[in-house]
Amino acid sequence: MDMRLNLMVKYCGYLLTESWLHQRALDMGYPPAKTSEDSRDILSLVSRNVMAVTGVLSYARVRRIKTPKGKYFWCIALACDDPIAAGERLSIHAPSEASYKALRDALGKDGPPHWYRAI
Repeated sequence: MDMRLNLMVKYCGYLLTESWLHQRALDMGYPPAKTSEDSRDILSLVSRNVMAVTGVLSYARVRRIKTPKGKYFWCIALACDDPIAAGERLSIHAPSEASYKALRDALGKDGPPHWYRAI
């Protein structure tokens, strides 16, 4: 019998599409991705850049999530509903507007971050 615990961790944050990440990389002067390794590098570079510029790098993480409609996205996570079980150093509370406003504006999003299920 499989005794592993199936965690249903949720992250609070903003979604990033692959196309947005690649376009942002091009806007930053990086060449287009040609391999899956290039795509992973772009994910890392662009997401870290956005988090650094908006002041959330020290307390945000990039995580893969699944929406209620079953779509998969990258998410700049600002909080986690069970950080101990997930091994995260994130707050358990949704952030205040002051702490996410710059990130929201840089991503072109409306409203506060939302909660999404981790995959």
